[in-house]
Amino acid sequence: MATYNYTPADFKSDQEVKWCPGCGDHAVLNAVQRAMPEIADALDTPHNRFVFISGIGCSSRFIYYMKTFGFHTIHGRANAVATGVKVANPDLSVWVCTGDGDSLAIGGNHFIHAIRRNVDLNCILFNNEIYGLTKGQYSPTTKLGKVTKTSPYGTIEKPFNPGELAIGAKATFFARTVDADVELTKSCLLAAARHQGMSVVECLVNCVIFNNKTHADFAGDKATRAERTIVLRHGEKMLFGTNRDKGLVRENGKLKAVTVGEEGYTIDDVLTHDAHERDTSLHLMLAAMKYPDMPVAVGVIREVEDTHVYDRKVAEQVAEVRNSNPIRCMDDLLHAGETWEIG
Repeated sequence: MATYNYTPADFKSDQEVKWCPGCGDHAVLNAVQRAMPEIADALDTPHNRFVFISGIGCSSRFIYYMKTFGFHTIHGRANAVATGVKVANPDLSVWVCTGDGDSLAIGGNHFIHAIRRNVDLNCILFNNEIYGLTKGQYSPTTKLGKVTKTSPYGTIEKPFNPGELAIGAKATFFARTVDADVELTKSCLLAAARHQGMSVVECLVNCVIFNNKTHADFAGDKATRAERTIVLRHGEKMLFGTNRDKGLVRENGKLKAVTVGEEGYTIDDVLTHDAHERDTSLHLMLAAMKYPDMPVAVGVIREVEDTHVYDRKVAEQVAEVRNSNPIRCMDDLLHAGETWEIG
């Protein structure tokens, strides 16, 4: 294992960052650039093997601000292009920067199938619950009833929950973080990078112009987050609150938030988080929790190892075909010196 001694500056491009002042994307960019040196060492991956790929949207400008290889693709197709990059170049560390509109609307098909295939990609899903780049139309995650430029009387569509969607598609890794919590975002990214297979990190970000304070009820400041979110860590009790005196229990098959020491509940009743559990039932319930009924779950919710990783299986299959019939592949035919007539 090499130690590269990279710094965040090694991953910062010389391009002017053109997001609006106050946009939550700035904090995510900061977290990513701070995480990259540690990821390089952890994965033994040099700087020139990192690739960032995006679709269309405010978050998709991300690649210009990273001093790495990058590909700004078309709307909704970032995960598809990233799949091709990873399959063709399996030694690369491939990161997808996408938004709730880019990957959950026009790109929804590519998103769920990249998850289903378990391609070894790291997808950073920016969720501001609005179309920001095109000036304020509602997105697949916009809250029911929200007044926007395309729903002047309030949306009548129920929103997607990205965590439920990803886990429902059999995601092997799902984490959620909040833009303002840079350290939490960084830790989620490190875990995602180490994971073999598709990782999805949902970043709850604020669009200060078109959907300001959409996450403020539970994530507006540090004190609010302490009381209204729960940071999940594998192997630790599911506790939250400023005094860490609240926790999650399971009763009648459902999750319930309780206060330890009240109504007969003790620390032994509080659930211990098992991110490695293959069954999706509890992870789906955790991802689905919403304030004010429950705290919003952040941190690594699901992290399950699966040996069936798409890009690896493609490489194994190609090698198997080549070994069983050395001139079956076009590349081998050309190297074998055979002449082909076209037309």
